[in-house]
Amino acid sequence: MGKYIYGIDLGGTTVKMGLFDSGGNIVDKWEIVTRKEDNGSNILPDIAASVEAKNNEKGISREEITGIGIGVPGPVTEDGRVLKCANLGWGIFSVTDELSHLTGVSNVKAGNDANVAALGEQWRGGGRGFDSIVMVTLGTGIGGGVIQNGKIFTGANGAAGEIGHIKVNINETATCGCGGKGCLEQYSSATGIMRHARELVSSTDEESYLRQFETEKITGKEIFDAYKAGDGLAKQVVKRFAEYLGLGLSHVAAVVDTQAFVIGGGVSKNGQAVIDVIREEYDKYVTLFALKGKEFRLAELGNDAGMYGAVRMVME
Repeated sequence: MGKYIYGIDLGGTTVKMGLFDSGGNIVDKWEIVTRKEDNGSNILPDIAASVEAKNNEKGISREEITGIGIGVPGPVTEDGRVLKCANLGWGIFSVTDELSHLTGVSNVKAGNDANVAALGEQWRGGGRGFDSIVMVTLGTGIGGGVIQNGKIFTGANGAAGEIGHIKVNINETATCGCGGKGCLEQYSSATGIMRHARELVSSTDEESYLRQFETEKITGKEIFDAYKAGDGLAKQVVKRFAEYLGLGLSHVAAVVDTQAFVIGGGVSKNGQAVIDVIREEYDKYVTLFALKGKEFRLAELGNDAGMYGAVRMVME
């Protein structure tokens, strides 16, 4: 009977790898470099070699491995096919079949990295106690994952949960990274918040705590610190961030009627103030009584969420 599960979170710079016991408790974790040259042809062989090295280090036989789970930065279908990962150079192929072949482990599960992280948070993080959550990751962009009845909702082509590209402003003229205009990501990501703050500092004379910093070095932390201190300019920035995010999440709730929203990513490190302002705006925009009063929680697992979620996929 298997005693161990490998949980893998494949990122554009590093691959986070974890060895877990059969109860889902982490035994060891480490990272390897993501080698993207040659259209990412080295990535899965490198992962397999690292698994083999850890097996040798710990004295683990292949028969003791229950399975391997992996989160991938791109659309992944339910049967483990990757539908192109542009930042890795990958095309369309079965990541589960390939990793199984390389490792000799038959039970390999794969999912989109944001969805897998959401599953980890639902299982062992901020979403504990809920069967259904929507996780929102506020970083350079906005990622999302939908968990329904304890399972990842992938959609037809593995693209469910792309919350960052919900259109929230039909009058926007600037272009989002996806090629569209008016996406939620343009306003409520860490990038969007910082851009707005820098624009206000440059274009107004309003007194602000933020003026003590070089304009191009104003970060989300400085913005929320100023907001918590009552700074007027920072209030404008946080207000717009929360308005658009509350609007976007009201749309999400109307489709999936989740039990809770779990907020993660770099912006979430500013704590309960983030949750409070998002909840306030969400409650303004949501109209149906059944969709009011949703729980909002901070993510808890940080960079380990993807590994935990990958393990949970194997355990299902």
